[in-house]
Amino acid sequence: MLKNISLAKNKIVITGGPSTGKTSIINQLNEDGFFCFPEFIRSITQEAKQGDDAMEITSNPIVSVADPHNFNLQLLKGRIDQYQDPSADDKKFSFYDRGIPDVLAYMDLFDQTYDETFTEACKTYRYDKIFLLPPWKDIYISDDERYESFDESQQVYQHLLATYSRFGYNCIEVPFGNVKERSTFILQHVI
Repeated sequence: MLKNISLAKNKIVITGGPSTGKTSIINQLNEDGFFCFPEFIRSITQEAKQGDDAMEITSNPIVSVADPHNFNLQLLKGRIDQYQDPSADDKKFSFYDRGIPDVLAYMDLFDQTYDETFTEACKTYRYDKIFLLPPWKDIYISDDERYESFDESQQVYQHLLATYSRFGYNCIEVPFGNVKERSTFILQHVI
């Protein structure tokens, strides 16, 4: 799993707790012509809901699925695949809706154990900049893919900050504002 490092430059993660505006910013950057990777967990959450052992997911999928460790391995593999995606190799910038360390942050939040496969992935596949979106009560909503409460979103933020910091990243906090203002803030820090 830890092979074929991508040649792309300026790999930029946009992360934060649920309902902080990550996907809206990614969509805006995509509309502005930048190369962006969507949030990977949405597709495997749908698979878990419809799989052979289909179940109703009422909390974060990593604690609701029948086999959380396997779910996290799938999530890790999906994020590594995005990182290694050769379609980003000739792009000046690649933006990611969450990064590989997000997997560990959520596992830490839910007191799940993991082996060196997870930590080695964080050490091997490095990003150039990390933008962290703080919890924002005014825009917080839950839906069929966001299960956490606002309080849990605040805990996710703290775990993301701690995990990225543990792997040597300096997270840049994105201030509140409309989507265009926030995407402009990010671009001013990378261009």
